[in-house]
Amino acid sequence: MIEARRLHILRAVADHRTVTAAAAALYLTPSAVSQQLAALEQETGHRLVERGAKGVRLTPAGEILLTHTNAVLAQLERAEAELAAYATGSAGTVTVAAFATGIAQVLAPALTRLAATAPGIRVRVRDAEGDASLPMVLDRQIDVAVAVEYRGAPDADDPRLTHVPLYAEPFDAVVPVTHRLADAGEVPLAELAKDPWIGPYPGNPCHDVVVLACEAAGFQPSLEHSSDDFRAVVALASADAGVALVPRSALRGMDLTGVVVRPVDGVAPTRRVFAAVRRGAEGHPLIRPVLDALGEAARV
Repeated sequence: MIEARRLHILRAVADHRTVTAAAAALYLTPSAVSQQLAALEQETGHRLVERGAKGVRLTPAGEILLTHTNAVLAQLERAEAELAAYATGSAGTVTVAAFATGIAQVLAPALTRLAATAPGIRVRVRDAEGDASLPMVLDRQIDVAVAVEYRGAPDADDPRLTHVPLYAEPFDAVVPVTHRLADAGEVPLAELAKDPWIGPYPGNPCHDVVVLACEAAGFQPSLEHSSDDFRAVVALASADAGVALVPRSALRGMDLTGVVVRPVDGVAPTRRVFAAVRRGAEGHPLIRPVLDALGEAARV
């Protein structure tokens, strides 16, 4: 009989690529993870992982079991959801991770809605970018992630996750008031090819949006200044340190002295925001109201 907790460990190793990283995500010791993997191999009668200089990878047998693992764990999530519903599930805690602008845009308004519609649900909020929050969902560190599509992110049809689209928003060009394009109605990105750029660090989903937009315009941006805080990005632009692309919602309520904000000429770069939960958990009586409240906040 295969134990479900060992399947969870197998998936964590497949996701994190090393025993050490999987152990840290699961709050276990590396030796405990190795022991559970060995026990799982004994249970199945197959070698499931191979260790190499660059970490751990699944064997063909491991890949077969991983496919079934995703289905089994999703079904267990559904079972927990139905049992919770049977027990009414009217009170409890849901942990949600979101990036800073997502917290302001949809998560904070969702909390207001939940206070009126589901007062028994307590939401704990954690600030995390999408590339960090999705692994946190899979590792059961949080229940819901508000994330942004990015290069390398799990697809919408990933068997481990259920995606709930929330909203999409364009990026606007932010240039110093002294910039040659400050008076333009719209800014062609190609005209900024030789400018110094200010943007998020690699790994931040917004970094990918900026780089891909510039590549589509025919150039690689010269990112001379880096910050994941868009207030810092705008402040640097106001100091004539460079130009930037910033999500429109991030500019709301910000001090824009010294900069000009203009829409991008043509097809604007866009970030698409979604909520994600472990597949099967979307019907949980504590999680479903949170997803509904996020969707309502996004529509407004």
